[in-house]
Amino acid sequence: MTLIWDWFIAPLQYDFMLKAVIVSAVVGLVCAVLSCYMTLKGWALMGDAVSHAVMPGVVVAYLLNIPFAIGAFIFGLMAVLSIGFIKAHTRVKEDTVIGLVFTGFFALGLVLVSKSPSNIDLQHILFGNVLGISQADIIQTAVVSAITLMVILCLRKDLLLFCFDPIHAQSIGLNITALYYTFLILLSLTIVAALQTVGIILVVAMLVTPGAIGYLLSDRFDQMVWIAAGSGVLSNVAGTYISYHLDASTGGCIVVFQTLLFVLTMVLAPKYGLIAQRLKSSD
Repeated sequence: MTLIWDWFIAPLQYDFMLKAVIVSAVVGLVCAVLSCYMTLKGWALMGDAVSHAVMPGVVVAYLLNIPFAIGAFIFGLMAVLSIGFIKAHTRVKEDTVIGLVFTGFFALGLVLVSKSPSNIDLQHILFGNVLGISQADIIQTAVVSAITLMVILCLRKDLLLFCFDPIHAQSIGLNITALYYTFLILLSLTIVAALQTVGIILVVAMLVTPGAIGYLLSDRFDQMVWIAAGSGVLSNVAGTYISYHLDASTGGCIVVFQTLLFVLTMVLAPKYGLIAQRLKSSD
């Protein structure tokens, strides 16, 4: 029992670990909430697109010595607007547009890194560095997360209808174009909030996995959100702890833990799990 207690308490003796645990929990919450809407909308690829598209913004912000969040959000917004514009004005399908935009922006980021006169740590951009997060970055993450959650709370019913049935949403007078861009802006903000925790590449998992877990465990959206939020916070905090004890990548540990939770859910979910489905088919 003492060993278990020490396992939990020992990391918190260090200020950097206490900050990392708190920030990870906040980021896990906001990513999980948005993840539920993305799961209903089927927008996993969109999350991948926007997360990769912010890379040149992070590099530009580094070169200009301004907060990463500003550059990341501007380029994320540019990617969102580009996807919407190309989709609306060409016959190219949305998934193709997304692939074109995110690979183009990500490649631009790589070019900027390679030509930068400064020694930019690409590892931290791609995979995050929550253990080395500064006070300014903590405040930035908290503000961005709070804004995102407040907007989702205010527009939760409209966003839910837009994600579940956009045709019906339009028929009752909702401006689905405005909701489309609002949702993408929220996605950009969430990715900005998660950059320090897991980086550009792994943030996609945080935007997909919690919602998938909630979707397998509940038929009601409100319950799905609570389950996703719980799994998101648990995964981020547990992954941060594990990374400390294993001296491994924090972002990697978080995503691996989330993936294991999903695998357990996929197998053991009481209604939609593989075991339950096998038992149901054998009756």
